[in-house]
Amino acid sequence: MAYLLVGVSMREFRIAVLPGDGIGGEVMAPCLTLLESVASRSDEFRLRFETHEAGAQLYRRTGVALPDAALRAAEAADAVLLGAMGLPDVRYPDGTEIAPQLDLRERFGLYAGVRPIRVLPGAPTPLADPRAQRIDAVLVRESTEGLFAARTMTRREGEAAVFDTMRISRDTCERLFAFAFTLARRRRRAGRPGRVTCVDKANVLPAMAFFRQLFLESASRHPDIQADCAYVDAVGLRLVRAPWEFDVLVTENMFGDILSDVGAALMGGMGMAPSADIGDGHAVFQPCHGTAPDIAGRGVANPTAMFLSAAMMLDWLGDRHAVQGCHRAAAAIVGAVEAAYADGSLVTVENGGTADTAAVTARVMRGLERHMASPELPA
Repeated sequence: MAYLLVGVSMREFRIAVLPGDGIGGEVMAPCLTLLESVASRSDEFRLRFETHEAGAQLYRRTGVALPDAALRAAEAADAVLLGAMGLPDVRYPDGTEIAPQLDLRERFGLYAGVRPIRVLPGAPTPLADPRAQRIDAVLVRESTEGLFAARTMTRREGEAAVFDTMRISRDTCERLFAFAFTLARRRRRAGRPGRVTCVDKANVLPAMAFFRQLFLESASRHPDIQADCAYVDAVGLRLVRAPWEFDVLVTENMFGDILSDVGAALMGGMGMAPSADIGDGHAVFQPCHGTAPDIAGRGVANPTAMFLSAAMMLDWLGDRHAVQGCHRAAAAIVGAVEAAYADGSLVTVENGGTADTAAVTARVMRGLERHMASPELPA
């Protein structure tokens, strides 16, 4: 059943697809099927996929992790959909893992790493408190600077010491905080509190004191949104004890890397956690999980995070290009995922159950049929 919209022109979006390593390709394949299904039913948009190899396996064969062709495709695309990249036993000469996803963030200035922390009704969570079903927050992680900037700013003193430099810049932080306050305002319209919490270590590190200073300056420009600050160690504790208290959290790169995994655990595991890395002109969408080489090839990877990342991509495309059909398609995917878990019977291998990649996909696809047929999907 297509959406019948008179006078609306069809828009084609080019999507650069980078399946990557390990389970990346295993969760990407059903995701593309899911996206093709929603796009084929819309009279407003189509998706054209262009797949490129990148990652650790390619590096092991060729010595190149992110080929020029893949980089050019990502730059020209309307969005990038990424599976997972890196393998523990494939490393650069300096000992670090192959991570083209970081190269993409830096190359395209993807400063806003968006990591939703939301428990789906019926999905498992390690918290026994019934309030855990109310967990619905978003962690916004600065994704181009912070301690990760040391990738290109390390100073080594032979075998005696290594110095990694944290970079916090006004320009990047101002864009990051503006993004966080805009997101909080949008969430408030959807019934959330509309509060932004700055997560830092301003009591110890001068760079973090500067980070907080810039946050408070930004908060003064958004007086309609609540703003507060908290130290990262205290936030770690509260994420375990009372995560339902948070709305939008904004933080430095390394802190965000750690806290987003805590959030994933609350959601039922890394296979449940989607993400987006967003800049002013480009965006990459991928599940938070890694390549999981221990289960690669077994068909048991949980594709849920990949599906939800694809929904985030459609929402972003809808916002950026004013295509309401993208929002309806995103809502259909989210609704199908929610329906798949709603009765509690879908328990993935990740959480000790028997639902493998094919089983999760089948359940979501059945839900998608119902949601795409609904005349009341949100605009």
